[in-house]
Amino acid sequence: MRGSTSIRRTGNARRARRQVAEINVVPYIDVMLVLLVIFMITAPLLQTGVDIDLPDANANPVPSDGEAVEPLVLSVDSTGTWFLNVGDNPEAPQTQEEVFLKVSAIMRREPNRRVMVAGDSAVAYREVVQAMASLQSAGVPMVGLMTEPPQ
Repeated sequence: MRGSTSIRRTGNARRARRQVAEINVVPYIDVMLVLLVIFMITAPLLQTGVDIDLPDANANPVPSDGEAVEPLVLSVDSTGTWFLNVGDNPEAPQTQEEVFLKVSAIMRREPNRRVMVAGDSAVAYREVVQAMASLQSAGVPMVGLMTEPPQ
């Protein structure tokens, strides 16, 4: 039997593979730990506040809706003088009545126009609050405050 070879087949040579149906939860645990760290860091930062005695002003709460392209800016300088960025001469001082008339006319034409108050850092807080109350009485639904970014 010189040229013949015998091949033995065992039952283990052709074993069918089973599919494994397990969910790998390690990435989910990693994401949860990252979120936990983020919330632990940001939670104390959200609880900041200072107790101050705010001045009284006859103003209603401002609803938050509406957007316009160019905001209307009422500036209050360090002496308490008001300036409005509309009209022929925006650098001209405005009285409270002039601001009321101009702003109410603008708000009738463009009710979604944003209105901002830019108060000088040396001006008394009551001047800024009076400007905001005047704007609200002229029909402005939402008043924003302008600030400078820290240096």
